[in-house]
Amino acid sequence: MVMTVLERELYDVPLAAEILGVPRTTLHYWLEGGDRRGRTYAPVLRPAATGSHAVTWGEFVEARYLREYRRSLGATMQNLRAFIEHLRDELAVPYPLASARPWVGPGRHLFISAQEKAGLPPELWACVEPQSGVMLLLPPAESFLERVEFDPAENGAVVRLRPSGPDSAVVIDPEVRFGSPVVGGIPTETIAEQVDAGDSVESVARDFGLDLATAIDALRFERVDRGRAA
Repeated sequence: MVMTVLERELYDVPLAAEILGVPRTTLHYWLEGGDRRGRTYAPVLRPAATGSHAVTWGEFVEARYLREYRRSLGATMQNLRAFIEHLRDELAVPYPLASARPWVGPGRHLFISAQEKAGLPPELWACVEPQSGVMLLLPPAESFLERVEFDPAENGAVVRLRPSGPDSAVVIDPEVRFGSPVVGGIPTETIAEQVDAGDSVESVARDFGLDLATAIDALRFERVDRGRAA
């Protein structure tokens, strides 16, 4: 069986959580479920708990979506689980949010159906269909969509993530540096470490053959998106 890019194991939980900028316990809970306040909750990112500490590219991408909704709207794990489960069943794929089909064109009907069947309140919807008949993604979903790139050669799978947005040079690509955040092929972590050691951002940019704006994008990702203190 040929493994797809979405099934590729790239990270362990601590590293994935660090890159995503979420607590390790939160990411583990999304992956494996667990007990809280006397109740047992099923995973969100996996159909069932596996006990694996490895994080696939598909799980990483979908965790970025959950982060967006949790931070923007305060959506609960319970809210999102039924939504993702419905999409998973409809598409018959393990990572529906990392697939192009529900995001573009008529495929957005899947979002409408999943929202209704999951019983999501309107304030948590990803997509609406006003009287014009044009299906519109709402801001948290649109924010996620503008950060991912789909590849038709991979059956429309997400193959690249721009965690700081489309205008930033920072890219996460499973084919580059084992999925580490990079600018121009250089890990953002490396650039931040050089600056932390006392080098100016201008000199670090010159050393790595980067323009100043690109080096600043790398630092901004490390300081803000990744949440690492200087």
